[in-house]
Amino acid sequence: MSTATAAPLPSSAPVAVVGAGAMGAGIAQVAALAGHPVRLLDNRPGAAARAVDELRATLAKLAAKGKLDPAQADAAASRLAAVDSLDGLADAALVVEAIVENLEAKRALFRDLEARVGEHCLFGTNTSSISVTAIAAGLARPERLAGLHFFNPAPLMALVEIVSGLATAPAVADTLFATAAAWGKTPVHARSTPGFIVNRVARPYYAEALRLVSEGAADTATLDALYREAGGFRMGPFELMDLIGHDVNFAVTSSVWKAYYHDPRFTPSLVQEELVNAGYLGRKSGRGFYAYGEGASTAAAAPASAAAAPCPAKITLFGASPAANALAQRLSAAGVAHGRSPAADDGRLAEADGAVLYVTDGRTATRRAAESGVAATVLIDLALDYAAAPRLALACALQCPEAVRAAAIGLLQAAGFAVAELADVPGLALMRTVAMLANEAADAVNQGVCSPDAVDAAMRLGTNYPCGPLAWAERVGPAAVVAVLGHLAATYGEDRYRISPFLQQRVHAGKDLH
Repeated sequence: MSTATAAPLPSSAPVAVVGAGAMGAGIAQVAALAGHPVRLLDNRPGAAARAVDELRATLAKLAAKGKLDPAQADAAASRLAAVDSLDGLADAALVVEAIVENLEAKRALFRDLEARVGEHCLFGTNTSSISVTAIAAGLARPERLAGLHFFNPAPLMALVEIVSGLATAPAVADTLFATAAAWGKTPVHARSTPGFIVNRVARPYYAEALRLVSEGAADTATLDALYREAGGFRMGPFELMDLIGHDVNFAVTSSVWKAYYHDPRFTPSLVQEELVNAGYLGRKSGRGFYAYGEGASTAAAAPASAAAAPCPAKITLFGASPAANALAQRLSAAGVAHGRSPAADDGRLAEADGAVLYVTDGRTATRRAAESGVAATVLIDLALDYAAAPRLALACALQCPEAVRAAAIGLLQAAGFAVAELADVPGLALMRTVAMLANEAADAVNQGVCSPDAVDAAMRLGTNYPCGPLAWAERVGPAAVVAVLGHLAATYGEDRYRISPFLQQRVHAGKDLH
């Protein structure tokens, strides 16, 4: 991947978009607003003309709502034109393909285009899953083709993945990068590997949540609430899979898994396969993890919170970690007395009427209690911001007496948390998920798919994550992330949790991840 700077295509350069569906029309809107004459083509009779009419109506509505200058809207609308054959694209400086996700269809289109456009015309494919190298392989000049992967809806989503196949000329990738930036987008360079950046690195968000449900950690509504309220994610994984559609999400996971020769890191979930087999596809079918439509009960989507427990009589916080400082701040704000002590050798966060609380390190509370000899072990989960999170998860060792459990819950409730009690699963929910997201991001960097900055930007902008995975790992501490992954691997005995060499090297060298 090149890092050289290049000039964008001039705004006077005609841009062609093939495929007038939601993605193609959205890309056409972006290009027209950036000043380009845009030609829109679709193989369905009348589809391109209808899309142009709809785009003009959309631009007019945006202007009427004050979201777009009326003159700018009128100018962009005048630049849109429907054509009915590939010959109408002959003068294009860039052709963006947004047709069906089928390798042979894409290859055939670009071969036909190559016979009609000028020698300097660039080709961009909006594929989200097909190898850019494979698409370009049938061209006489494969170096002119790169991935130009927008995210839906293209006018609103900032991210564009600029994907270089094996034959893509660096100058072509750089020009497309500069052009996407000139269109108001945030482009990132990526190498053509299965899933590119976003569809690969996002897999653990779904996979770990699905495994948690399969192991009975908690119900989906409780886990979704934790991901939102403690993790800062815009949507929990189960409601997000329902929105995407389980058929689509399962197919993407299966595609990445097969493309990586059944790497266990990407193994699809039997839980999700069952939903697909049942036709419970999510919102579009009226039922997925949740029920939708008229008459659907909202009770099933309510998270479970621990019943109120009395505030402990004696609370001591240890050290000055973000979690300890946030707990102290929250307890003080609530007028709850507590003491502070220096950091303890075993890393304990707090003591409360006999309960000993730790932030999870990837071991179960039961294992940690057995290894430390502290039977009263209670683990709390990761939070994006312990000072602001309204909800937090905990798990108790099987050795814990009931009074210990009540004291730990009472401490967190006194600090203003709604407490979600999980089964004693390794790594709890957010910690294991963030560790795996960081691990996958690190492996993408290690394999030359993208840079550390690119993977963080891609996941923030392409999936609306609250923090880039590597930036989040730096907040937790790379060594702590490596420890969590190591304990997960030891518990499950699976290669799924192998630690990325990039993470290991950075920890050994004492360097950050960027």
